[in-house]
Amino acid sequence: MDEPSLVIEPLGPHHDRAAFLCGEPALDAYLRRQASQDIRRRVAQVFVALGHAPGKIDGYYSLSAASFEKDELPPALAKRLPHYPVPAAVLGRLAIDRGRQGRGLGEMLLLDAIRRVVRASTAIAVYAIFVDAKSERAQAFYERYGFRAFAGEPRRLFLPLETFEKLGL
Repeated sequence: MDEPSLVIEPLGPHHDRAAFLCGEPALDAYLRRQASQDIRRRVAQVFVALGHAPGKIDGYYSLSAASFEKDELPPALAKRLPHYPVPAAVLGRLAIDRGRQGRGLGEMLLLDAIRRVVRASTAIAVYAIFVDAKSERAQAFYERYGFRAFAGEPRRLFLPLETFEKLGL
């Protein structure tokens, strides 16, 4: 994808949220009505991709802190972890404006989110990033980047940061 002027930055009041339309009503509504509140309450951080047109949001994602029990992981991974909640980051939402879909922006946003979590993990422990895929198509997207299903929850996917760091992306 050739996007030399693409910028990914925290959502701010100067961004045009009303024009964003990805085709998934819940994701459109979140950006318009909930994202700023979540940022103010410190329950999520939202990052937007800009570049196609001045002030227009081409895509966004949200990140939050979380934890999960090691028993939710496949046994081979779980046995290497302690018996208390495992620190993680949640990729809560990822959406691309309809006019920008199919151009690799989803991959760019996903990689940006993972890199931010990796950087944050130098200051606060994070074992993995996880996501709840809303559809089979979304699940396949995340699986292409090494995300694996939690035990018993095929649409809840995780990626140990160690896996990403080994790829050197």
